[in-house]
Amino acid sequence: MSNLDQLYQQVILDHAKQRTGRGLRERADGESFQVNPTCGDEVRLQVHLDTSTGAPRIGEVTWEGMGCSISQASTSVLTELIRDLPVARADEITEAFRALMDGRGRPLAEPRAEILGDATAFVGVARYPARIKCALLGWMALRDATAQALVADSSGPEDTT
Repeated sequence: MSNLDQLYQQVILDHAKQRTGRGLRERADGESFQVNPTCGDEVRLQVHLDTSTGAPRIGEVTWEGMGCSISQASTSVLTELIRDLPVARADEITEAFRALMDGRGRPLAEPRAEILGDATAFVGVARYPARIKCALLGWMALRDATAQALVADSSGPEDTT
């Protein structure tokens, strides 16, 4: 095992143990529950938007889940990567992660690899097709919850007149 592989493995183990964003709130702007039917991993993810500066930003992501260290660590990493970013930028990062998983273990070309930060640690996971869904579980929940939050935000407050 190379030093880089060991570093990547350590990043995944650290995030699996110390899960960033873990713990749901009572209210959220968008929420998604996703299950990997292959292995039973699951995640409930909430998106909390910040619209105080105009264009919506991901203020915070909170989640609960159960499953393998890959699904749990991947969701933890995504919460760190996208916190306080514009929704469009969070979507770019999500697409870069999906491309990493589609690469079957080949590193991404710059600049996509650069925007992934700790998520590049999952490059080795992409060599195992059965594990790709585990790594993508939180990211798909993020996409769904963000879409729900944006729809709710665009509808605005109900007219009560």
